[in-house]
Amino acid sequence: MNARACSSALLAALVLLAGCHRNEPFATTKPPPDAAQIALGEKLAKAGDCASCHDSAKREPFAGGLAVNSPFGPIYASNITPDPVHGIGDYTPAQFAAALQRGVARDGKRLYPAMPYPSFAALHASDVNALYQYVMYGVKPVPNAAPQTHLPFPFNQRWVMLIWRLAFAQHGPFEPDPAHSAQWNRGAWLVQGLGHCGACHTPRGPAYNEMGYTQSSPLYLTGGVTDHWYAPNLTGDPGSGLGRWSADDIAAFLRDGHNDRAYAFGAMAPVVSASTQYLGDDDLHAIATYLKSLPAREESGQYADSAAARASTMAVLHGGTPERPGAGLYLSYCAKCHGADGVGKPDKAPPLAGSSLALSSDPTSMLRLIVEGSQSPQTGSGGEPRKMPAFRTQFTDSEVAQVASFVRGAWGNNAAPVAPPEVTRLRAAIHR
Repeated sequence: MNARACSSALLAALVLLAGCHRNEPFATTKPPPDAAQIALGEKLAKAGDCASCHDSAKREPFAGGLAVNSPFGPIYASNITPDPVHGIGDYTPAQFAAALQRGVARDGKRLYPAMPYPSFAALHASDVNALYQYVMYGVKPVPNAAPQTHLPFPFNQRWVMLIWRLAFAQHGPFEPDPAHSAQWNRGAWLVQGLGHCGACHTPRGPAYNEMGYTQSSPLYLTGGVTDHWYAPNLTGDPGSGLGRWSADDIAAFLRDGHNDRAYAFGAMAPVVSASTQYLGDDDLHAIATYLKSLPAREESGQYADSAAARASTMAVLHGGTPERPGAGLYLSYCAKCHGADGVGKPDKAPPLAGSSLALSSDPTSMLRLIVEGSQSPQTGSGGEPRKMPAFRTQFTDSEVAQVASFVRGAWGNNAAPVAPPEVTRLRAAIHR
């Protein structure tokens, strides 16, 4: 068999294999509106955080046009309103399901995995049909023409996404694990599927593939960088993860945008604002139950909660001339909110002593917060948003690295220091 015949046979096999993974319960004609399904679909759309990517720059719901920054270039979110020209108003339920769960648009174009269709493959037909009802009948059509995505060669070859999906996105409908409780299974379904938490919190491989979609993968939810934010480790790591968080801590963070340990910031702030604050307490605690069941993996940083460690740092800060680089900067600029003792101030700033952010293996988010600042999300029960000021004009790259390194080694924190070139590269990447 010659090379051309081999290639043809391989392509035919891949197409046949792709067909084996297709769901068939979806209608090929547009059904009439169903009020109960529309209401359920709205709840599912909020839980799935569709708005964070698909709302327009003018905050028009689902009108698209915002860029999702990938390592290969900007990928623009599509208009998913029922507008028949610029949106998906002409999609049938079967076509909607194909795009949502297999990354195939109505015209056959393959979608890039910035769209988390590998996670949405976990949804069952009833969930997808409810989402379809909401998008088609509960969302206002907006005639917004989202920009076309133009990635450089070879990433502009969308047909390769078929092979990519078959190689890396083998994630099927969620099946409850009888070894766990109904609450655990509900949380697993929300985290693995609809909530697609792994899209940010799981590291990606060289093909931009998530390194696992369930807890069976040792790298699942161990942290990942997306758009120059580091989404932290969500396993039971007591340093950089959730090992010292309680289930109530997790639920409060997702509902209010903060708790006694941390504030939502950066890329997580819109997730809380548009999605998790609307979840019911049952779902929030289901997520917490599932996350708290994950063993510690990819452990990073340590925290010694001891009087001796705190006293040592306080002696440096108040001993006249600071003996450690970054200590003077921290005392002058940071201590008024986070405290010289690193315990933070309620309703103003989170603690940095024992902070999982400060102990992360990847300091990207901490550095970006210092450079750019951030604001916690507006939520119904979380009070006024809290602001972290930007220090990009006050601090040089060396000073950013020094104050970050100080925090990562103060009050019992023990994480690797930061080098100035890391700050330089980050500033260049975020165009600041």
